[in-house]
Amino acid sequence: LEQARQFVETQVPVRLWIAIAALAVCFALVQEIRARATTWIERWRLTQRAERAASAESWAAHLLREAGYEILGSQVRTSYVLGVDRRQMVIGLRADYVVGRRGRTFVAEVKSGQHAPSLETAATRRQLLEYLVAFDVDGVLLVDGETGTIAQITFPTETRLRLEA
Repeated sequence: LEQARQFVETQVPVRLWIAIAALAVCFALVQEIRARATTWIERWRLTQRAERAASAESWAAHLLREAGYEILGSQVRTSYVLGVDRRQMVIGLRADYVVGRRGRTFVAEVKSGQHAPSLETAATRRQLLEYLVAFDVDGVLLVDGETGTIAQITFPTETRLRLEA
């Protein structure tokens, strides 16, 4: 160990140690800048997404009215009880809109973005089905907040399955 210390003290120039220290400091600074930039970019993306969603929801109310729906409520909350073995679990939900037309009531869910408005997206299908059950409405509407389309979604309920059998 003593020989190694003497070798380092006599053979490794001080300039090399300074360069190594400077590189370590630069590396640490680059990592800190990268981490802060990543955080800022993620915040910016989330802000953009939230603004896009808010804009889509606002436009959706206009679209629904133009299509003949009466807005009965916005950001409507409900809950239902889910039985888990012998326990009960309360599930809370919030729908973008509850609307009515021709004596029927619908939950209208507004989606924006590239994939969310698509029924190819399993999460969207599940959400709409859960809304149909939890809000006990006549149907669900999927409003694409970017293209302005309103689709009435029909699920194969138990009653329909019995009638078709």
